[in-house]
Order: sequence, then C-alpha cells, then structure tokens
Amino acid sequence: MSLQAVRRDPGHVEREKRFLAAHTASHDRIYRYFRRRTADAATAEDLCSEVFRIAWEKLAGSGELSVMLLFGVAKNVLRNHDRSASRSADLLGALRAERRDAAPAQDSHVQEALERLSPDEREVLLLTYWDGFTSQEVSDLLNTSATAVRMRLHRARKALSHLIQTQPQVEGAEL
Repeated sequence: MSLQAVRRDPGHVEREKRFLAAHTASHDRIYRYFRRRTADAATAEDLCSEVFRIAWEKLAGSGELSVMLLFGVAKNVLRNHDRSASRSADLLGALRAERRDAAPAQDSHVQEALERLSPDEREVLLLTYWDGFTSQEVSDLLNTSATAVRMRLHRARKALSHLIQTQPQVEGAEL
C-alpha cells in the first residue's frame, strides 16, 4: 500500500488526528513527569518519545488516548528505564570490581592476544565463550547467518591460538 493510499484511508486519517490531539494535549505534562524523575533532558525526551510510540501502537485498535492512559504507559516506561539503569549500574560495578581484583600476571598474555584480534574475531569469541551464546544467538545479535558465525569463530580460535603460541611466555605462567 502506498503512502498516498494510506493517507487517503479514512481510518488512518482519523487515527492520526486522535494521536495528534493526544500528543498536543499531553506531551508537555509527560515530558515534565520524566524530567523530574530522570537525570537529564535527553533521557526525559527519549522516554517521552517511547510513550508516544506505544500510544501510536495502542491506537491501532479503536481505543482512545486519555491523559490517564498515557500516564499509565509513562509510569511503566519509567519503571522499565529504572530497572535497566539499575542493572547497568550493577553490571558496571561488578565489571570494575572484577577488573580490579583480577590477577593480571597470570592471564595477561591471553588478554593481550584477545586485544590483538580483529574486533569481529574478538566479538564472536567473547559472545560465545564469555557470554555463553549459541551460534544461532550470536548470529541474531550480529545480524548474520549462523554459518558465518561458525566460520568466524573457527578463524578467531585459530588466530587466538596462533597469537598465544607466538607471544613470549611470562615466567612461571602455564597455559
């Protein structure tokens, strides 16, 4: 269906009018709601945009977009944002603690070899062995085929093995 055909569709035109009316009536209030509860204006605007994206999808049915409905969506969007921010902060703290507590002398040659790999090789190795994803999951994440992922993984393992074998060994370290 062409854009012109969609524009002439009376259902679409009516949906667009209802959405624009709800947006005009509520955007500033919802933005202020987020602005008081988030760290910066950009985050507040992103969350506000998410509310109206969801609202547009809800209008696919014949429902109305009341201010109360939009604030209910905003409350859920904010809750999801807060959970995500909390998980990110926890993960960042754990990674910093792990980096601080890691014994660099023992694994530094492996880390150095990983750093010398191409970004694609390093990514497929880390997603597979560090994060525990299957080839299919990695292919979905990287937007490529599972066959390409297995090929990259094979090449990355060979390259890493070669780099580890050719690096000078730290005295007392074992592979």
